[in-house]
Amino acid sequence: MRINASSANQPVWREVNIGSVVPAGLTKLLELSKNLWWVWNEEAQDLFRAIDNDKFVACGENPILFLQKISFNKLEEVEKDANFLAQLEKVYADFKKYMDEKPSANKPTVAYFSMEYGLTDILKIYSGGLGVLAGDYLKEASDSNVDMVAIGFLYSYGYFTQALSMDGDQIAVYDKQQFHSLPIEQVFDKEGNAMQVEVPYPDRIVYANLWRVNVGRVSLYLLDTENEKNSEADRFITHQLYGGDWENRIKQEIMLGIGGILALNKLGIKKEVYHCNEGHAAFINIQRMCDLMASTNLTFNQAKEVIRASSLYTTHTPVPAGHDSFDEGLFYKYMNKYPEQMKISWDDLMDMGRYNPGNKEEKFSMSVFACNMSQEVNGVSWLHGRVSQYMFEGIWKGLFPEESHVGYVTNGVHMPTWATLEWKKLYNKSFNEKFMSDQSNEKIWEDIYKVPDEEIWAIKSQLKKKLIEYIRINFKENWLKNQGNPAQVVSILEKINPNALTIGFGRRFATYKRAHLLFTDLARLEKIVNNTERPIQFIFTGKAHPADGGGKGLIKRIIEISRMPQFVGKVLFLENYDMKLAKRLISGVDIWLNTPTRPLEASGTSGEKALMNGTLNFSVLDGWWYEGYRKEAGWALTEKRTYADQGYQDQLDAATIYSMLENEIIPLYYAKNTKGFSPEWVQYIKNSFAQITPHYTTKRMLDDYIDRFYSKLSIRSKSLNANNYAKAIEIANWKEKFVENWDKVEVLSVEQDFPKNDKIGEDYKVNIVVDTKGIDANSVQMEIVITSVDENGKTVLRDTKPFELVKTEGSVLTFSASYCSKAAGQYKYSYRMLPKNADLPHRQDFCYVRWI
Repeated sequence: MRINASSANQPVWREVNIGSVVPAGLTKLLELSKNLWWVWNEEAQDLFRAIDNDKFVACGENPILFLQKISFNKLEEVEKDANFLAQLEKVYADFKKYMDEKPSANKPTVAYFSMEYGLTDILKIYSGGLGVLAGDYLKEASDSNVDMVAIGFLYSYGYFTQALSMDGDQIAVYDKQQFHSLPIEQVFDKEGNAMQVEVPYPDRIVYANLWRVNVGRVSLYLLDTENEKNSEADRFITHQLYGGDWENRIKQEIMLGIGGILALNKLGIKKEVYHCNEGHAAFINIQRMCDLMASTNLTFNQAKEVIRASSLYTTHTPVPAGHDSFDEGLFYKYMNKYPEQMKISWDDLMDMGRYNPGNKEEKFSMSVFACNMSQEVNGVSWLHGRVSQYMFEGIWKGLFPEESHVGYVTNGVHMPTWATLEWKKLYNKSFNEKFMSDQSNEKIWEDIYKVPDEEIWAIKSQLKKKLIEYIRINFKENWLKNQGNPAQVVSILEKINPNALTIGFGRRFATYKRAHLLFTDLARLEKIVNNTERPIQFIFTGKAHPADGGGKGLIKRIIEISRMPQFVGKVLFLENYDMKLAKRLISGVDIWLNTPTRPLEASGTSGEKALMNGTLNFSVLDGWWYEGYRKEAGWALTEKRTYADQGYQDQLDAATIYSMLENEIIPLYYAKNTKGFSPEWVQYIKNSFAQITPHYTTKRMLDDYIDRFYSKLSIRSKSLNANNYAKAIEIANWKEKFVENWDKVEVLSVEQDFPKNDKIGEDYKVNIVVDTKGIDANSVQMEIVITSVDENGKTVLRDTKPFELVKTEGSVLTFSASYCSKAAGQYKYSYRMLPKNADLPHRQDFCYVRWI
């Protein structure tokens, strides 16, 4: 027998997660670490800092990881510290008082679905504005005591970490999240088994683990397909946010929508309103339809009335790339089983996602489907609401954008998260005790005018110094690695000036955001930044999507400019823009710059975060700033377009920025008095606080959603659900009868004295006789429609005038109307017939239009 020198098989590794163990006297600290309430409560964070600040910072300010890393001996020492225990008791008592408050009974209950949530930088399940907005919204729902549950994904790798090559090229680094070190809890069933959600995919079941994030009083449930029962391909579903090809995207959206509802079913959770934050989760209503039809005798049309009545869809972008659409072949591969469950045809389902039903060349649009399956739809600012009305007008043919039910709620930000401790202390000292529960009350904010100017300036100066120190500490190592020239790095660090006017720009680097605009005329910019008497510096940060070559090119160009001798230390680019860096930057700069191509900024919330920190906005009048701008409280680039050519428009806008900097902004900042500050600048800050800030909190935002959408949906949904869905059945039956006879309707005569040369103030009469062929006389209405062409060549609605039903003879109806012109000009007119039913929420609910 031959004896080998060694023999060993491959090890079989088994994963085990060991939870933190703390002394008995510190168990309350462990409980606090497991609820993200600590994210917006500095006193809770200070408890961990007090134990070992350096280690807490080294752990990324992650309480879970910190308690895993800190030695048990150290914790035993802390357990004997009477002062620490007293502070722990105080914070814990505040926490329990907060948590023990029951949800408000007079506010609708809500299930909220989003692809991403930005709650804290240590939980990497967000990429940018959409996710941070969703995270802020959950925090506010908790603070406002709304009964809300949320659904999302626990990504294995999340969104990428940004690194830069020596040449300035963006490098996407994907770091695997260590779930055991995150503020999340796996969900278990009553038997103590890990709960799994079984989601049907073609020829297989995909298993999703279920995790809970405690966001104050709100539970966020996250689905995770990193399950040993799944194939490698299916495990990839929740690997990356917005990762993979179109096939992985549809798999993700099935998991979020269908899997999300199945998760709520498994948890036994039912809510009154179902809110899709973007179209990614639109499949929720397919699963809800299947569930309802399986448990009742409702037909598809009847069930659709029920489901639509409790559904809200929020769109966040006017950019086409932000609206997912799937080829029919791919869509069929994954969704072909659902028509049978809903008792409709395959074409019926496809057409629900098309602007033009029956057009076989058209893809299935998640946004169109969301509009068709939601009673209410909204944009995220007043201007974006208007843009969305035009964007979706093709869904409701025969109606004009001006008549659209698509509404808006302007986004806001969670003030307790984004206002720095320095400003929160000032608020608490200067405003009344009701401030935190009444943040959107402008009267309260007016007390900012009573605060001494010196105090405002001192806080801004302190925060700027903190930002610069943060840059020097956190970016020196990366700059040495990326730039390869230690002398240049030292030069950069030395030239960052805490006394200079500092302007920040931070956002996703998409080309329409126009990060390059400032660099249109480098010679002029050079003169501006190198004025030794009135120094100015610019700090840029942001990520480009890994597939966006244009966005990555902008980053590279800014880095190239920042390394030019004339701009060293005057133009900086900070890599890896995340929530922590965002708060530092937004609070530390003097001005927040935003230069999107109009009207492609749906809302934008970074500038709203600036408001909370005494940072002034300088922005294109787009998104939230279109409605938020006030004179002498910030600066605005006009929303009006001078050139059709975007290149020319960019040059004009850049020249306007230079001019405003040279002639307005820089002189105002440096109009300093003998005390070393500019009273006029401080007045701008106070105006911004008093006149703008109260309108852009998530408190106001959530109140608007409740007032404009949630309450309306809840009331109507309850009405349709009552008495075994009697009202829903009645409406569906009425619609079916109407559709059955609609094409049979015959126009018998049109009598009009509407001459071509109309005069202002003269009445003209019209009589129309129709045979409705079985449609009830009370179920139709007739209108005069007046249009004209605006300065952009678009046909716009100018006026409508209803007809009066003056005679009924069986199914023959005579309508009469008179119209008086109110303004001179060239107009077009026509007549249209539409359905009429007081039980419908709006015209788009049943958009049948007959032009006569």
